[in-house]
Amino acid sequence: MIKARTQTSFLFDLDGTLIDSVYDHVMAWYRALQEENIYISVWRIHRRIGMSGGLFSAALARETGRTFDDATREKFSALHAKHYNAISSTTRPLPGARELLAHLSDNNIPWAIATSGRMLTAGPVLKILGVDPAKHVVITRDMVRYAKPDPDLFIAAAEKLDVDIAHSCIVGDSIWDMLAAKRAGGLGVGLLSGGYGTEELERASAYRVYEDPADMLLHLDEVGGRR
Repeated sequence: MIKARTQTSFLFDLDGTLIDSVYDHVMAWYRALQEENIYISVWRIHRRIGMSGGLFSAALARETGRTFDDATREKFSALHAKHYNAISSTTRPLPGARELLAHLSDNNIPWAIATSGRMLTAGPVLKILGVDPAKHVVITRDMVRYAKPDPDLFIAAAEKLDVDIAHSCIVGDSIWDMLAAKRAGGLGVGLLSGGYGTEELERASAYRVYEDPADMLLHLDEVGGRR
């Protein structure tokens, strides 16, 4: 007896994947750290965007040779949120982001968003994207124990959708997304819209790499979606 086809689902990162916000986050962190008289090159901050705040702080401690207690880490996070929210109202969806999500919804293909950002910073840009956490599955850092590159965010998203993560495409723009996808047991799909290169994403386990959501939509059949 032939078994029924298992439907593919899609689990998306947010910043740099659906929203053109990576460099907004970079500069928000840069300004937050400056307030505390910590000076890190912008490119070094960019390489850490997408990982959890805890790991970001650990990397910061390693690169500065300083030790940060929990209170200081919380202060960093609050300052970042302040600077990011001051500019996030001008952030726009990446090309094809709304169209990609609409196509999936119109074809009854399950999808969710799983972001390392907390709802404090993710909430405003979700509205810009047209995603309502009350109607769509959205998993934020507030809802899991560990963020990327740990798999918790994507596993929680798959559980909320009630889908098998082994049949899910996990779409992200950073190596941290691809590492989390591999650990979760899903199929990593990389986008170049966050600033990482094709080879970097492929080395981190991306099965396919596209320019942005619009490019992915054009090739959706390559990753198990229907056109």
